[in-house]
Amino acid sequence: MFALDLHTHSRFFHWSPGGPTRFDPIGLSLSTAVARLRGLDGIAVTNHDYTYAAERRLPTIPGIEVTTTEGHLLVVGPDPPSRTEPGELTPQEAVELAHERDCAAVVAHPFRNSELKDADADFDALELNGKNTEHVEQTRTLAAEMGVPLTGGSDAHYPVEVGRAYTLVHADELTPSAVADAIRDGRVEPVVNLNRFERTVDRAYTRVHAAKGFDTDDVSQRVDDA
Repeated sequence: MFALDLHTHSRFFHWSPGGPTRFDPIGLSLSTAVARLRGLDGIAVTNHDYTYAAERRLPTIPGIEVTTTEGHLLVVGPDPPSRTEPGELTPQEAVELAHERDCAAVVAHPFRNSELKDADADFDALELNGKNTEHVEQTRTLAAEMGVPLTGGSDAHYPVEVGRAYTLVHADELTPSAVADAIRDGRVEPVVNLNRFERTVDRAYTRVHAAKGFDTDDVSQRVDDA
């Protein structure tokens, strides 16, 4: 069994909402360092509409967060598309592309700025997102209704966020193919940290997002509820 954060970003800042984000080697180095400190066995690097894959001291699973016409889809596995155009692919097209490339297709943060969960597509899993712990029970209920497993991912844009949600992957080896197979087969368990430190980090991050003008209604509500 391996503990993997299946939703991380290597670039700290996203000044253009919805824009693609290329690889940032400094961000990834810091993220993998935090992951090691927190006892994770690896992370998936899922930048917006760009794929990154390389050998690191800590295993990194190739991935991409595809901006579909209805929300964000995590594509994780051995051969995700190297680049996607934001808002171009429908959910069905994105899932088909993931499966053609032997990857798993996971609905990211299903209750935040997304209609993806309502699409008629063959999703492999739903995500319990580390930035949206208020949606945990809703997501669990929806996954049960849809008959799909749950994964966990921090959605980290800053290294300190890595590992606040992660996935226990039941597999014999830690390879991109084995991870994708485990997700599709339901051999995964999400873990979400709800300790005081993680809540403090989350509150700080939502204020940063509010200052940048992203998702201000959602962010303001989360800050008020924190």
